[in-house]
Parts: sequence; structure tokens; C-alpha cells
Amino acid sequence: MTGPLIGNSLRRLRLDHGQISQADLAKIVGVTRQTIVALETGRYAPSLELAMRLSAVFGCTGDEVFHWRDPGAARALYGQN
Repeated sequence: MTGPLIGNSLRRLRLDHGQISQADLAKIVGVTRQTIVALETGRYAPSLELAMRLSAVFGCTGDEVFHWRDPGAARALYGQN
């Protein structure tokens, strides 16, 4: 698989929660709008703390915001044999 292994649902969550703008979400969690853009496009993986802040904003768990694009590839790379 090429590209990032981790995907996210940030854009959908923003729109589902009153169409929060990228700028407003960035302000709430203490990052720049460019960071939110980079997260949504898969160019940046958040720190654990940022992932937890984003989950708290939407009232969901981390795995509802972030997910493996290909769980099988993740197991192959990081799983124990």
C-alpha cells in the first residue's frame, strides 16, 4: 500500500457537528488551520494528545476519528508473528 496507513473522519465529523470550520476546530484544539488541513488530507499524523483533544471535541473515541486504512497491512507491518 502506498500513502499513509492511517485515515481519519475529521471532515465528516466537522460537517456532522454543525459544520465546524477548519479554523474553528483548530482554535478549539490549539493548532493552526494548516494542521487541520494536513490531518484531513493524510499528510500529518497527530500526537496522541492532539488525537485525544479531537476525539473530545466530537464526543467520540479515538478509533472513531482515526483508523487504519488497511488493517491487514498494519498487522503485517506491526503485528507479532
